[in-house]
Amino acid sequence: MTSDFFREVTLLICSSLDIRQSLQRSLRYMQKFLPIDEALISLADPETQRWHLLAHATQNFAPLAIDPPVLPPKIYSGYLNAIRGNTKLIADTELDDFARSFEPYVKNKGFSEIILPLRIEEHDLGLLALRAKGKNRFSKEHVDLVTSVREPFSIATANATRHKKLLDLKERLDQDNRFLKNELRGQVTEEVIGESGSLANVMKMVKQVSRLNNTVLLLGETGTGKEIIANAIHRLSPRKDAPFIKVNCGAIPESLVDSELFGHEKGAFSGAVNQKPGRFERAEGGTLFLDEIGELPLPVQVRLLRVLQSREIERVGSTKSIPVNIRIIAATHRDLQKMVAEKFFREDLWFRLNAYPILIPPVRQRGEDIPALLEYLIRTKSKELGFRNPPEISPGAMECLEQYSWPGNVREMENVVERALIQNRGRILSLDLFNLTESSNCSSSRSGDMERCLFPCLSRLSQTTEGDPPPETTNLDVIVQQHIRRVLKMAGGKIHGPNGAAELLGTNASTLRSRMKKLGIVVDAKIRRGASI
Repeated sequence: MTSDFFREVTLLICSSLDIRQSLQRSLRYMQKFLPIDEALISLADPETQRWHLLAHATQNFAPLAIDPPVLPPKIYSGYLNAIRGNTKLIADTELDDFARSFEPYVKNKGFSEIILPLRIEEHDLGLLALRAKGKNRFSKEHVDLVTSVREPFSIATANATRHKKLLDLKERLDQDNRFLKNELRGQVTEEVIGESGSLANVMKMVKQVSRLNNTVLLLGETGTGKEIIANAIHRLSPRKDAPFIKVNCGAIPESLVDSELFGHEKGAFSGAVNQKPGRFERAEGGTLFLDEIGELPLPVQVRLLRVLQSREIERVGSTKSIPVNIRIIAATHRDLQKMVAEKFFREDLWFRLNAYPILIPPVRQRGEDIPALLEYLIRTKSKELGFRNPPEISPGAMECLEQYSWPGNVREMENVVERALIQNRGRILSLDLFNLTESSNCSSSRSGDMERCLFPCLSRLSQTTEGDPPPETTNLDVIVQQHIRRVLKMAGGKIHGPNGAAELLGTNASTLRSRMKKLGIVVDAKIRRGASI
């Protein structure tokens, strides 16, 4: 009988990589020889001191709801001893110390059990527990039968464990693939454009710090290109072939910040259906860019400080420390020192981050770089939009754009260029020079700023034939009116088309007509000289 039992159980327990199905089939067969009500296979995890329920089978297929706990050292030690021992017969679970120790986790009162250790080549795997309701339900003959199938149960358990690890690895790789595809869509590929003195100093600091591993803090107004500088540090560093992972700390809901940064274990909270590595783990060996770090909630600042100190993280729902080998670059447009004084930012974290600060200058302090920036943006945006030949900016428009302070920095410049390219219809790019103050992203305060910036430029362009500039008290509208009339004369009254006033001014014909109407400019005979509009 023993040989038949061994053969049939071996075929059944090894019939599927889904250990739950094969255990259920084995249970139905073994019930012909043993009074079994349910069977469980559990695994030991020495690293976390947890026992994991791998499979559970009952007569009515009822699932066993168990959340594998972290066992107290004494209980876990007893569990390991049971794995390393021989087959154990428990006549009454209420009287057995080992069975009673699991009472908080499994209903163990009023059962008989056979505990079969599962091992392969001296490697401890876990336990097979066969349970029956009532006392003294199993005999020595039952124990001998169960002991005879130790090897097939151990092999099936090892195979199922390896299969599960492969499935988990596949899921992890799929997650990484999806994550990296999303990262690539937003990957920064822009160059650092400009040769001004202030930017040259920044690039000197970038080259000095890139070869090291210390934390870097990038400071500067919104839109100054902090992410581009962070990317430059990464590309010049020994970590350049490893990931560059960016996190916008201000864009993550407070309830998800911990999970997003540090990852979480399966079941750590409602909705955590799978284990998920965080950004720190994904940046392993590379650089983690924490943009807008001033937006981090105070509790998360505490955990970030611990990571900077220990270079270890803990996933949400785990007590296991995971070492991380990464470089951290942080960035903010906020005044962190002021936030520290106002108790919105931790002083100890600020000290950690502020070891090597780099201040990125705004565009208004890089006037000589504006032409190069505009030309670069026109070239790259034209390529993105599918334009074969990038248009040019008229010299007059470029001079005025150099005078503008660009309060939105490179980001504003990028938006202005993209909007102009979409609307452009000619070889000369119309940047709506005279309409910037009315664009949707300009506030009234910025309109005043625009007026102050453009006044000197338009004053020079609107000089009288004698070469005398208008008085400084002249209203901007008057300056614009004089300049438009002068250009109209140069164009012979022609507004649109090649060599028309709109092209010479670097604006759209419709915009120019609207501005002329607003300023009361009429193409009279003196301007027209016989041409029509």
